[in-house]
Amino acid sequence: MDNVRIDKWLWAARFFKTRSLATDAVDTGRVKLGGDRIKPARVVRVGDKLTIDNGSDAWEVIVVDISDKRGGAPVARGLYDETEASIVKRENDAQARKIYREPASTIKGRPTKRDRRQLGRASE
Repeated sequence: MDNVRIDKWLWAARFFKTRSLATDAVDTGRVKLGGDRIKPARVVRVGDKLTIDNGSDAWEVIVVDISDKRGGAPVARGLYDETEASIVKRENDAQARKIYREPASTIKGRPTKRDRRQLGRASE
């Protein structure tokens, strides 16, 4: 199993929920190999260094194993090693999200008249 497309590997390693999301991420440049943009059909190899931005987190990983089948989380975690810098950065980002919450995260959908009044008071 040496020929696995990068979008299929990203899906199997559980960075993306569906393969089409993985393909879109590669197409839009949110997945890079050694800092360069790639295509979804690019074959992934052991030792490749990938930078992955799945929307909520940014990962920097080194490919350890190849798989085209999506297994459980422990199996998926065995497909890559995350770099130390990436681990530290993700922990810092998570801590920052806990301390400084996004103000709009509590608003669901279109604001009501009461919500708009409260937003107006907050900006004064």
